[in-house]
Amino acid sequence: MKPASRFALPWQHALAMLGGLLVATGIPPIGWWPLVVLGVACYIVASERAGRRPRTQFLIALLFAWSWLAPAMGWMWHLVPGGFVIAPLLFAIFHGAAAATTTALVPRSDSSLTARIVLRVALHSLVECARLVVPFGGVPLAGLALGVADTPLAYLARLVGPIGVSFWLMLVGGVLAALFLQYDAKKTSGAVVRTNGRLVSLALVLMLVQLIAQFLPNGRETGETLRIAAVQGGGPQGVLAINTDPRDVTRRHLEATALVTTQDRVDLVIWPENTIDVRDFSTSKVRNEIASEARRIGAPIAVGVTEDVGDNFTNAQIVVDAAGNELSRYDKVRRVPYGEYIPLRSLLDALGAPVDRIPRDAVAGTAPARIEVPGPGETTTHPLAVAISWEVFFSARVNDGIAAGGQLVINPTNGSSYTGEILQQQQVATSQLRAIESGRFLVQAATTGYSLVIDPNGNVLRSLSIGEKGALVETVALRSGRTAYSYLGDVSVATGLAIIALLAVRRGRK
Repeated sequence: MKPASRFALPWQHALAMLGGLLVATGIPPIGWWPLVVLGVACYIVASERAGRRPRTQFLIALLFAWSWLAPAMGWMWHLVPGGFVIAPLLFAIFHGAAAATTTALVPRSDSSLTARIVLRVALHSLVECARLVVPFGGVPLAGLALGVADTPLAYLARLVGPIGVSFWLMLVGGVLAALFLQYDAKKTSGAVVRTNGRLVSLALVLMLVQLIAQFLPNGRETGETLRIAAVQGGGPQGVLAINTDPRDVTRRHLEATALVTTQDRVDLVIWPENTIDVRDFSTSKVRNEIASEARRIGAPIAVGVTEDVGDNFTNAQIVVDAAGNELSRYDKVRRVPYGEYIPLRSLLDALGAPVDRIPRDAVAGTAPARIEVPGPGETTTHPLAVAISWEVFFSARVNDGIAAGGQLVINPTNGSSYTGEILQQQQVATSQLRAIESGRFLVQAATTGYSLVIDPNGNVLRSLSIGEKGALVETVALRSGRTAYSYLGDVSVATGLAIIALLAVRRGRK
């Protein structure tokens, strides 16, 4: 292999940053997924050409990760400017530490190239695992798996979830990088180019894993269906709750619900998150309005309600029938940091941060992620898994509802605080992954878009665009059974990655 310089050269820094930009382009909203693999390959070539000193490798990886995450998290700038500055840099530092650890554990040599690439990718994937919980409960956005969410490559998520899919994509990029490095080294030396046997074996394993993934079980139909209307009120984006009249949101969704008629023969109407904001829903006028619509349509309505809890509030999805009875309720468990509550509020207030934009904190729920809706008999019900807005970015929240018997996944969400399509498109891809992982149909109901219906293979069957007012009416099959990943969860995936990293270290030091 061509000897690396002691320090990183400017072209190596530039190549690492190009790699990050390619990854950002490969995930939504642009979503040209082959660029994810190419971007990873560029980064690994840059790191292998640069010096092996830990701080040199740290900088290369930091530039790569920041160039990937900053554009892909650009939506933060409008909502939380400080978060946009801090979050991509924090996660880039984590990735830098992963690269520095790699070069410290496995020496640079031709024979250790494959082991070093596997170790590097495993450690970067463990950083992505850490992003599920750090900081403040995690920020699992802009993941590599989003790029392939609408392709059969995402079927691997049935076994290893989104982190496993990201690991697979990074390893494919690593194989491409290794092939280039070997070819370039042999071409420079004038020797005959022969591919490393371990590299060939790794490539074959990657292909075999994807082949198996296409036939993995993903649950089964129960034989029952629900005809669902997902209501989207439409309206402008980039609007904060403190600057709007909540009644305007409710009115828009009542108008959209009026588009659903008895001829649609629906079994359930779903309203998005935050469409009703009252002190006490049970005694409010709007509950009577919802009950009136339920009587007209002949089906219960699951509404997104924000109501007071002492000096704070709760974010819930409540099923209301024609008599105004609250049949079932789920309170959001995973809250949005700096969206629904302010971590370190007192400190930030003392520093002059605009904490008044979120004047009250949401109270986290504790119940399983599930609601019950009436079935065909007087005493039968259908359990549905619920992930309210932000929760859909966390596989564990959907898995919680599936483990509780959920036969369908619903995602009531409110995207009106954001501008552009970065977050909204990433949420669509995320919902596709959740459908694949759970083996369920998923219905997403959004205030301003996108509302959609997704089948268990991740295909978007119906959708409403951003800003559009309407109601999606679709019959979806109820399903039971669980995928392997639904049983395993992220902890098992992280454990597997740690074992792979340890085996790579052992192999690389031989």
